[in-house]
Amino acid sequence: MSSRVQRSRRRKSTPSRAATEFQRKFIRAFLLLIGITLVIIFIFGDHGVYQLVRLKQERKVTQAAITQLREERKQLEDEKYKLETDLDYTEQLARERYRMAKKGEKVFKVIPKEDDN
Repeated sequence: MSSRVQRSRRRKSTPSRAATEFQRKFIRAFLLLIGITLVIIFIFGDHGVYQLVRLKQERKVTQAAITQLREERKQLEDEKYKLETDLDYTEQLARERYRMAKKGEKVFKVIPKEDDN
């Protein structure tokens, strides 16, 4: 009789085939869900691929702006130097921008002809 009890205990201790199949499906679904979650975090997270690409583009735009500002600064420094040292250049600017003239000179303003298109 002890052998029957042992057999019945063994049968009860092993899960049924349906339960084992359910566990396998549950584990697969759970792992799939974890995998999908990790992929989403990897792509769209704070340190994800999408953020990395966006930051690289932003850096490129910023570098271009810095380069442009450096060139503009160089031109302005050159202009400042000319204004401080070159009297002919200063005189030319005064004549062109402010229509200044020496004593005895006449300033003529040329008005462009309008097109009748």
